[in-house]
Amino acid sequence: MAGNTRIPKAELTGTYGAIVKRMSRKMLGDVAEPVEVAWHNRKVLNFSFSVGRRAQKWDQCDQNLKSFAHMAVASLVGCSFCLDFGYFQAHNEGLDLTKAREVPRWRQSDVFTPLERDVLEYAEAMTQTPPTVTDELSARLLEPLGPAALVELTAFIALANLVTRTNTAFGIESQGFATACGLKPLAAPSTT
Repeated sequence: MAGNTRIPKAELTGTYGAIVKRMSRKMLGDVAEPVEVAWHNRKVLNFSFSVGRRAQKWDQCDQNLKSFAHMAVASLVGCSFCLDFGYFQAHNEGLDLTKAREVPRWRQSDVFTPLERDVLEYAEAMTQTPPTVTDELSARLLEPLGPAALVELTAFIALANLVTRTNTAFGIESQGFATACGLKPLAAPSTT
Protein backbone atom coordinates (compact mmCIF):
# COMPACT_ATOMS: atom_id res chain seq x y z
CA MET A 1 0.00 0.00 0.00
CA ALA A 2 0.95 3.65 -0.28
CA GLY A 3 3.89 4.70 1.82
CA ASN A 4 6.64 7.25 1.92
CA THR A 5 7.44 8.89 -1.38
CA ARG A 6 10.95 10.08 -2.25
CA ILE A 7 9.63 13.58 -2.79
CA PRO A 8 7.20 14.58 -0.04
CA LYS A 9 3.56 14.85 -0.96
CA ALA A 10 2.30 18.42 -1.14
CA GLU A 11 -0.95 19.72 0.29
CA LEU A 12 -3.27 20.59 -2.61
CA THR A 13 -4.16 24.19 -1.84
CA GLY A 14 -6.23 26.98 -3.30
CA THR A 15 -9.22 26.76 -5.59
CA TYR A 16 -7.39 24.56 -8.11
CA GLY A 17 -6.28 22.23 -5.32
CA ALA A 18 -9.84 21.94 -4.03
CA ILE A 19 -11.08 21.12 -7.52
CA VAL A 20 -8.36 18.51 -8.06
CA LYS A 21 -9.09 16.90 -4.67
CA ARG A 22 -12.84 16.84 -5.31
CA MET A 23 -12.45 15.34 -8.80
CA SER A 24 -9.88 12.79 -7.63
CA ARG A 25 -12.03 11.65 -4.76
CA LYS A 26 -15.08 11.44 -7.00
CA MET A 27 -13.23 9.39 -9.63
CA LEU A 28 -10.96 7.31 -7.39
CA GLY A 29 -12.17 7.63 -3.82
CA ASP A 30 -8.88 9.30 -2.87
CA VAL A 31 -6.24 11.68 -4.24
CA ALA A 32 -3.62 9.75 -6.18
CA GLU A 33 -0.11 10.09 -4.76
CA PRO A 34 1.41 11.01 -8.15
CA VAL A 35 -0.82 14.11 -8.11
CA GLU A 36 0.24 15.02 -4.58
CA VAL A 37 3.93 14.70 -5.48
CA ALA A 38 3.65 16.53 -8.81
CA TRP A 39 1.71 19.35 -7.08
CA HIS A 40 5.14 20.82 -6.26
CA ASN A 41 5.46 21.74 -9.96
CA ARG A 42 2.08 22.67 -11.45
CA LYS A 43 3.45 22.97 -14.98
CA VAL A 44 4.56 19.34 -14.87
CA LEU A 45 1.27 18.30 -13.26
CA ASN A 46 -0.79 20.18 -15.85
CA PHE A 47 1.26 18.64 -18.66
CA SER A 48 0.55 15.21 -17.20
CA PHE A 49 -3.19 15.94 -16.93
CA SER A 50 -3.29 17.34 -20.46
CA VAL A 51 -1.46 14.41 -22.03
CA GLY A 52 -3.62 11.94 -20.12
CA ARG A 53 -6.87 13.60 -21.22
CA ARG A 54 -5.75 13.72 -24.84
CA ALA A 55 -4.58 10.10 -24.85
CA GLN A 56 -7.99 9.03 -23.48
CA LYS A 57 -9.55 10.38 -26.69
CA TRP A 58 -7.43 8.16 -28.96
CA ASP A 59 -9.72 5.61 -30.55
CA GLN A 60 -7.86 3.70 -33.27
CA CYS A 61 -6.59 0.89 -31.04
CA ASP A 62 -8.71 -1.42 -28.90
CA GLN A 63 -8.88 -0.25 -25.27
CA ASN A 64 -8.21 -3.75 -23.91
CA LEU A 65 -4.97 -3.94 -25.92
CA LYS A 66 -3.83 -0.55 -24.64
CA SER A 67 -4.74 -1.47 -21.07
CA PHE A 68 -2.82 -4.76 -21.28
CA ALA A 69 0.16 -2.93 -22.81
CA HIS A 70 0.25 -0.35 -20.01
CA MET A 71 0.07 -3.06 -17.37
CA ALA A 72 2.86 -5.01 -19.11
CA VAL A 73 5.05 -1.91 -18.95
CA ALA A 74 4.15 -1.40 -15.29
CA SER A 75 4.93 -5.01 -14.47
CA LEU A 76 8.31 -4.91 -16.19
CA VAL A 77 9.30 -1.55 -14.69
CA GLY A 78 7.95 -2.54 -11.28
CA CYS A 79 5.32 0.17 -10.83
CA SER A 80 2.86 -1.30 -8.33
CA PHE A 81 0.84 1.94 -8.45
CA CYS A 82 0.25 1.56 -12.21
CA LEU A 83 -0.67 -2.12 -11.91
CA ASP A 84 -3.12 -1.36 -9.12
CA PHE A 85 -4.57 1.65 -10.94
CA GLY A 86 -4.65 -0.21 -14.28
CA TYR A 87 -6.69 -3.01 -12.78
CA PHE A 88 -8.99 -0.47 -11.12
CA GLN A 89 -9.48 1.29 -14.49
CA ALA A 90 -10.06 -1.98 -16.33
CA HIS A 91 -12.78 -2.81 -13.80
CA ASN A 92 -14.43 0.60 -14.14
CA GLU A 93 -14.27 0.57 -17.94
CA GLY A 94 -15.72 -2.94 -18.26
CA LEU A 95 -12.55 -4.42 -19.75
CA ASP A 96 -11.55 -8.08 -19.47
CA LEU A 97 -10.54 -8.45 -15.82
CA THR A 98 -9.48 -12.08 -16.14
CA LYS A 99 -6.90 -11.09 -18.71
CA ALA A 100 -5.95 -7.87 -16.88
CA ARG A 101 -5.16 -9.92 -13.77
CA GLU A 102 -2.90 -12.21 -15.78
CA VAL A 103 -0.81 -9.52 -17.51
CA PRO A 104 2.09 -9.69 -15.03
CA ARG A 105 2.48 -13.41 -15.84
CA TRP A 106 1.26 -13.40 -19.42
CA ARG A 107 3.90 -15.82 -20.68
CA GLN A 108 2.61 -18.60 -18.40
CA SER A 109 -1.07 -17.76 -18.81
CA ASP A 110 -3.33 -19.37 -21.40
CA VAL A 111 -5.98 -16.62 -21.49
CA PHE A 112 -4.43 -14.40 -24.18
CA THR A 113 -4.98 -14.52 -27.93
CA PRO A 114 -1.96 -14.49 -30.26
CA LEU A 115 -2.57 -10.78 -31.01
CA GLU A 116 -2.71 -9.95 -27.30
CA ARG A 117 0.52 -11.87 -26.73
CA ASP A 118 2.18 -9.86 -29.51
CA VAL A 119 0.95 -6.62 -27.91
CA LEU A 120 2.36 -7.67 -24.53
CA GLU A 121 5.66 -8.66 -26.13
CA TYR A 122 5.77 -5.33 -28.00
CA ALA A 123 5.12 -3.38 -24.78
CA GLU A 124 7.97 -5.18 -23.05
CA ALA A 125 10.27 -4.81 -26.07
CA MET A 126 9.65 -1.04 -26.13
CA THR A 127 10.31 -0.87 -22.38
CA GLN A 128 13.67 -2.67 -22.47
CA THR A 129 16.79 -0.50 -22.38
CA PRO A 130 17.74 -0.36 -25.16
CA PRO A 131 14.44 -1.23 -26.84
CA THR A 132 14.33 -4.69 -28.43
CA VAL A 133 11.48 -4.20 -30.92
CA THR A 134 12.09 -6.27 -34.06
CA ASP A 135 10.89 -5.89 -37.64
CA GLU A 136 9.13 -9.26 -37.32
CA LEU A 137 7.19 -8.26 -34.22
CA SER A 138 6.17 -4.94 -35.76
CA ALA A 139 5.00 -6.74 -38.92
CA ARG A 140 2.95 -9.20 -36.85
CA LEU A 141 1.16 -6.24 -35.25
CA LEU A 142 0.82 -4.12 -38.38
CA GLU A 143 -1.13 -6.81 -40.22
CA PRO A 144 -4.07 -7.14 -37.77
CA LEU A 145 -4.01 -3.63 -36.30
CA GLY A 146 -3.26 -1.43 -39.29
CA PRO A 147 -0.98 1.62 -39.30
CA ALA A 148 -3.22 4.01 -37.33
CA ALA A 149 -3.76 1.58 -34.45
CA LEU A 150 -0.09 0.58 -34.33
CA VAL A 151 0.96 4.24 -34.17
CA GLU A 152 -1.52 4.76 -31.32
CA LEU A 153 -0.40 1.63 -29.47
CA THR A 154 3.25 2.67 -29.79
CA ALA A 155 2.55 6.18 -28.47
CA PHE A 156 0.43 4.74 -25.66
CA ILE A 157 3.24 2.41 -24.60
CA ALA A 158 5.69 5.33 -24.70
CA LEU A 159 3.37 7.29 -22.39
CA ALA A 160 3.06 4.26 -20.11
CA ASN A 161 6.85 4.25 -19.84
CA LEU A 162 6.81 7.94 -18.90
CA VAL A 163 4.23 7.37 -16.17
CA THR A 164 5.60 4.12 -14.74
CA ARG A 165 9.19 5.30 -14.65
CA THR A 166 8.19 8.62 -13.07
CA ASN A 167 6.12 6.90 -10.37
CA THR A 168 8.88 4.39 -9.69
CA ALA A 169 11.53 7.13 -9.41
CA PHE A 170 9.27 9.03 -6.99
CA GLY A 171 8.88 5.87 -4.86
CA ILE A 172 5.12 5.83 -5.41
CA GLU A 173 3.53 2.46 -4.70
CA SER A 174 0.07 0.91 -4.87
CA GLN A 175 -2.67 2.86 -3.09
CA GLY A 176 -5.05 -0.10 -2.99
CA PHE A 177 -7.50 1.21 -5.56
CA ALA A 178 -8.24 -2.32 -6.83
CA THR A 179 -8.69 -3.66 -3.29
CA ALA A 180 -11.03 -0.79 -2.42
CA CYS A 181 -13.31 -2.00 -5.24
CA GLY A 182 -13.30 -5.52 -3.84
CA LEU A 183 -11.09 -6.77 -6.67
CA LYS A 184 -8.72 -9.69 -6.15
CA PRO A 185 -4.98 -9.02 -6.18
CA LEU A 186 -3.07 -9.16 -9.43
CA ALA A 187 -1.19 -12.25 -10.52
CA ALA A 188 2.45 -12.31 -9.50
CA PRO A 189 4.89 -11.12 -12.18
CA SER A 190 6.59 -13.83 -14.20
CA THR A 191 10.22 -14.50 -13.45
CA THR A 192 11.23 -14.79 -17.10
